[in-house]
Amino acid sequence: MNRTLLPPGWKKPKGYANGIAARGTLVFVAGQIGWNEREEFETDEFVGQVRQALENIVAVLKAAGAGPEHVTRLTWYVTDKQEYLAALAGVGAAYRDIMGRNYPAMTLIEARALVEDRAKVEIEATAVIPEI
Repeated sequence: MNRTLLPPGWKKPKGYANGIAARGTLVFVAGQIGWNEREEFETDEFVGQVRQALENIVAVLKAAGAGPEHVTRLTWYVTDKQEYLAALAGVGAAYRDIMGRNYPAMTLIEARALVEDRAKVEIEATAVIPEI
C-alpha cells in the first residue's frame, strides 16, 4: 500500500504526514466545499462545512473505486486561519469520523476568498489506488 515518509531524526507529525510514497492509479479530486450534492449549503458553521467537504471527497473517491485510505495528499484552503485554529477539536473529530486514521501529506493555506461566497473551506485531494 502507501508508505509514510519520515526522515531520520524528524519528529513524527500529528494529524498529517510529511510525505507519502505510493504506486498505482492516481485519482485527483477537485477542491470540494461545504455544500451538498445539490450545491446547497446546509450550514455556515466551519466544522459543518469541513464535514461536508470531506464527505464530498469520499463520494468522488468512491466513484473511482477508492476510499479515504487511498488519499495521499490533501490541500486545505480556509478563509480564516483563526477560525480554523479555534475549531481544531471539531475539525479533528469530523476528519476521523469521515477519513478514519489515515493521515496523508497535508497543506493548509489561508485564502482571502473562495469562489463560492458562503464557502469557508475548500479541500482538494490526491489518492492512489494500489496496484494489485
